[in-house]
Amino acid sequence: MLTLLEQLDKGTLWRSPGGIHPPELKSLSNQSTIASLPLQTRFVIPVPLVGQQATLSVKVGDSVLKGQPLTEGAGFIYLPVHAPTSGTVVAIEQHSSNHPSSLPVLSCIIEADGLDTWCELTSSKIEQLSKADILAKIKQAGIAGMGGAAFPSHVKLNPASEIDLVIINGVECEPYISADDRLMREFSDEILTGISIIHHLLNPQRIIIAIEDNKPEAAQAMESAIRRSSLPNDMIRVTVIPTKYPSGGEKQLIQIITGKEVPSGAIPAQLGIVVHNVGTAYAIQEAVLQGKPLIERVVTLTGESIGKPGNYWLRIGTTVEDALSQVSFQPESSQKVIVGGPMMGYALADLDVPILKGTNCLLTPSQAEIAPDPDEKACIRCGECAVACPALLLPQQLFWHAKAEEYDKAASFNLKDCIECGCCSYVCPSDIPLVEYYRVAKSALKNAAEEKLQAEQAKIRFETRLQRLEDEKNAREEKSKQAAAKRQANMKSGDKDAVEAAMARIAAKKAQAAEGITADPAATTPDTTTTKAAIDATSAKKTAVNAAIERAKAKKAALATQSQKDNQSDVATVTTDMPVDTIDRANDKKAQIAAAIARAKAKKAALANESAEKNDVDAEQPSNTVNEVSPVNETATTSVVDPADDKKAKIAAAVAKAKAKKAALAGDSTEKNDVDGDQTSDTISKVNPAIEVDTTITATSVDDKKARIAAAVAKAKAKKAALVGDSTEKNDVDGDQPSDTINKVNRAIEIDTTIAVTPVDDKKARIAAAVAKAKAKKAALVGDSTEKNDVDGDQTRDTVNEVNRAIEIDTTIAAIPVDDKKARIAAAVAKAKAKKLANSAKQEEL
Repeated sequence: MLTLLEQLDKGTLWRSPGGIHPPELKSLSNQSTIASLPLQTRFVIPVPLVGQQATLSVKVGDSVLKGQPLTEGAGFIYLPVHAPTSGTVVAIEQHSSNHPSSLPVLSCIIEADGLDTWCELTSSKIEQLSKADILAKIKQAGIAGMGGAAFPSHVKLNPASEIDLVIINGVECEPYISADDRLMREFSDEILTGISIIHHLLNPQRIIIAIEDNKPEAAQAMESAIRRSSLPNDMIRVTVIPTKYPSGGEKQLIQIITGKEVPSGAIPAQLGIVVHNVGTAYAIQEAVLQGKPLIERVVTLTGESIGKPGNYWLRIGTTVEDALSQVSFQPESSQKVIVGGPMMGYALADLDVPILKGTNCLLTPSQAEIAPDPDEKACIRCGECAVACPALLLPQQLFWHAKAEEYDKAASFNLKDCIECGCCSYVCPSDIPLVEYYRVAKSALKNAAEEKLQAEQAKIRFETRLQRLEDEKNAREEKSKQAAAKRQANMKSGDKDAVEAAMARIAAKKAQAAEGITADPAATTPDTTTTKAAIDATSAKKTAVNAAIERAKAKKAALATQSQKDNQSDVATVTTDMPVDTIDRANDKKAQIAAAIARAKAKKAALANESAEKNDVDAEQPSNTVNEVSPVNETATTSVVDPADDKKAKIAAAVAKAKAKKAALAGDSTEKNDVDGDQTSDTISKVNPAIEVDTTITATSVDDKKARIAAAVAKAKAKKAALVGDSTEKNDVDGDQPSDTINKVNRAIEIDTTIAVTPVDDKKARIAAAVAKAKAKKAALVGDSTEKNDVDGDQTRDTVNEVNRAIEIDTTIAAIPVDDKKARIAAAVAKAKAKKLANSAKQEEL
């Protein structure tokens, strides 16, 4: 049995399944040599031409040279993009793509300068380069498969496994296309040079140049080139195969040459076979030997709508519209422009799209060449599609699942093995565009696979993150454990008795505190000093209080003498020594009390003198004088006095003030009533509130409750006696005095007495004091009312109502809580007795 190599040497061929024999129609373009078109002024270069995503290395306004790289990128299958001519980058924008969808892609638009200046090129010889250098030059040149798939060539030339057979594909089975045919005829030696470079890289046992039998000129040219090449003639040979579509397919060609079938999902390299196009071999020799990048290729411009059909060298980036305009393109109505052949090509929706590295043909058929798209009819299950399929698939099943969008089921019928040759669509009697359904299904499966891949990558990242967080947590816990263990080890090794020593120190401190012994002798000094300072401060306060009392007594005597001399006034003016209602806490409280007493007495004397002088000048002075004087004294005294710490000193001062007031009021009221009989009864009413407020606030500022009560009792008695005297005299002088006088006097006495004992807590004592006050006031008011009613018969009945309201207010206010119950009761009893004596005196006089 012959081996595979022996069979190859003998020219043995195998049949491939399926296939069709459509009209060739190659004679329109293969009769003339390859020509060049005039340089265009505008080129559109898509950035992701082939391979992985690239990044532009130029910007708008940059000048570029012919062959200059425009992109940068990384990755094994990355291919750079080069400038097709010298010029200026005028725009970087989204532009329609050379694709059936015409979706926009990022493109670099270059305006040619007409000079077509090359960048610096580096030529080399194969003997001077290593395999790695050769592969690098092929990659930098951006060479991709020129047969239509545009797969990066440097990837195929660096396989993972050993390669036994290299097939150079010159079949070109697609109707109308003749680019490879003309290239083999005209550049056979260059193609053989490129094949020799491939042989140098892969070192295969055999190299087969496959050509269809409808291209005899190309086969003869390649055989002549083999004889002229340096390659061994027994290692490389030309094999002519029968014309059949799609025998130019990679897997179909391998099956025809070797009889081997590439498994589903596998690549030819796994069988030790590599397939390259003749155009790719030509580009490889230019890149390695001359340093030229792939910036142009041979493209067949054919169809009856073109006036000059043929094969032309077109720059990558030349627009389809510009290319057709150079070959006398005359479009008809509903003209189609197809990229590729009539079997595997696709129609363009926009002609302003660029020529790509995989573009081998532009077909412009007339209406006579290609019929209009017929209407799709129902499948009749004839099975012709299955017979014509070169991949031995079941096109009918694929169609049903693709139409129902059951893409996973279509994939289970090996949809990915479909080469989209179009044989099934060509033979379908129902005119069903089967290939279009398969393309849609493939696209959907591809999108689903990408989404699944992204989801898996996201899951991996998430799990990696969780693992990282867990590792960090474990690391922290381990670090904490190590630190704790280290601390325990240091405690054990450093001082085992540290805890016991600390406990002993604490016990010693507790013992010293219990015995009152201070460990540090120096610490006692501040305490002794502080005690001595406190004693000195207390002595100073007592001295200041005694001095204040002496000053108060002296001023009292002087005021009493002065008040006896002032007996010519016609208006009763009473001055009061108002105590404070706001308390400002000073550092030396006793000194403040002494100063306040001195100032109050001085003001009292001054006001008394002023009152006497005014009475001499104007006998008809209104009775409001007292009202105007009292607020002045009240305001002046209120803002200076603060509560005293020494209770005894405060009591003494309060007693002295009360006695002085009593004497002054008694003398002034008697003398003044004799002078002016027209004095109104408002005088007494206005004097009493001042006295009341004075007494109340004084009592509030004293801490010692008993002393406060005693002072209040003394003041109340003095006021009551003075008011009774004034009331009696005035009633004798002025018979027209209104009955409101008694009401106002009584209310003043009632409020004065009540507020003096304001803070009381004991309810029983409070009630008793209120009852006593009410009885005393009622008796006094009854007596006053009787006397005045005799004098003035016109007195209104409001007297009784006002008396009752006064008693009610007195009783209510008396219910305010007082702290010292006994003191409160004593004060109430004293006041009641004083009032009773006063009422008896009045009745005797009447």
